[in-house]
Amino acid sequence: MTAEFDKLEEDIMAVMRSIYTETVIDHAMNPRNVGNLKDSDGFASVTGPCGDTMEIWLRVKDSRVRDATFWTDGCGTTIAAGSMVTELVRGKAIADVLKITQQDVLDALGGLPEDSVHCALLAANTLKEAVRDYMASRKEPWKRAYRKD
Repeated sequence: MTAEFDKLEEDIMAVMRSIYTETVIDHAMNPRNVGNLKDSDGFASVTGPCGDTMEIWLRVKDSRVRDATFWTDGCGTTIAAGSMVTELVRGKAIADVLKITQQDVLDALGGLPEDSVHCALLAANTLKEAVRDYMASRKEPWKRAYRKD
């Protein structure tokens, strides 16, 4: 039974490697920075056209992202995109974080199949919304008490 299971696992991984980069597989199977970030400075929840939802939490100090986490109910490529975008932003100035695009996420992952590129867009858009939330809460800090994170 174990030999059959090992063979099946090898076959599945071979198929995955024929479709996805090692980076995508790694971030999908071992995602970084998963979960709610208590007392976050910025938060966003965005649902993409495919129905996947991504949430991103940011902790900012001295106008730099010190911590970022995510959660998604999406597929493996959405998980990989969320994991990667939280890695990309650590230590970056807010102005630079706002410049992160779908293409930046795709490049960092080594690409995605055409039918999955929207996952990188969902990650980039959710990140931008979390930054907007951070900037809005700096202007009107009292609104943080009403935020749904």
